[in-house]
Amino acid sequence: MSVWSLYTEDALRLRGRSLLSMADLTPDQVSGILDLASALKSARGGVCPVNWSGSRSLAMIFEKASLRTRVTFELGMRELGGVPIVLGPAEIGLGKRESVGDVARNLERWVSAVMARVFDHRVLVEMRDSAGIPVINGLSDLEHPCQILADLLTLRERLGRLEGARIAWVGDGNNVAHSLMIGCALVGASFIAACPRGYEPRPETVALARSVSAAEASVEVVTDPIEAVRASDAVYTDVWASMGQEHEASERRRVFMPYQVNSALMAHASEHAVFLHCLPAHRGDEVTDEVLDGPQSAALDQAENRLHAQKAVLALLIGA
Repeated sequence: MSVWSLYTEDALRLRGRSLLSMADLTPDQVSGILDLASALKSARGGVCPVNWSGSRSLAMIFEKASLRTRVTFELGMRELGGVPIVLGPAEIGLGKRESVGDVARNLERWVSAVMARVFDHRVLVEMRDSAGIPVINGLSDLEHPCQILADLLTLRERLGRLEGARIAWVGDGNNVAHSLMIGCALVGASFIAACPRGYEPRPETVALARSVSAAEASVEVVTDPIEAVRASDAVYTDVWASMGQEHEASERRRVFMPYQVNSALMAHASEHAVFLHCLPAHRGDEVTDEVLDGPQSAALDQAENRLHAQKAVLALLIGA
């Protein structure tokens, strides 16, 4: 079976499905998405086997500011021959100007799918339950699955494998950490997070990741960043205060400073270890310039791979 048959024959059984969480995917589906993303990446600039010729459309809803999500979804949709429609707070006041359910029921009459970047994950759940078209999580307070698909693609390119890898997370147990731990579990990679007490990932998400993890892969949460990073194949961090947490920034900086990823911490990782950051970065806080701009950093590869991973997701969920 060719990689393109994943798309043309719906071999992964994703057509018409929504993607709100990494847990919405099986290990085979994650692998298939990454395979198709690699093929789309290789085909970029040439003849793309996916060409909707304007017959498919994507409504893109933004409650939060965006660079990477906005550019990569809009450009990705255009490269697949689809039509992207950007809707910001001025056009839609979800749950304010109009109910979430009414917005979803209107959009399903016009577009092929919805991508939404929201504050509250429950908004995505309501949209999915109200509409008969795929709803894609472009970021919520609970998860960021499209980011993690791009990260897994980047790790597979850099490390040559995912199964058996050891991935360290350092910092806040946030939405990216939630999706990453589930994604690692699905591909057979071990995940270990180092977080200050009170800032750990949700226990429910940790339990979920452990429930889908391969026998040889572990999911751990510790407080010591050196313990997490030691002998790891990748070290991942994110901002200490996400959008909506700006009022906590000063206190979080005090709590998280011992969790800064710098050259001294990276020295505890494997020699071949990759540094990951989903961006934007607060230089001098969660990461130093020497790490973010250094040879181990794959942050820009991650950003580029958002385009290819999301194109694969769009192709598979919307279909031919």
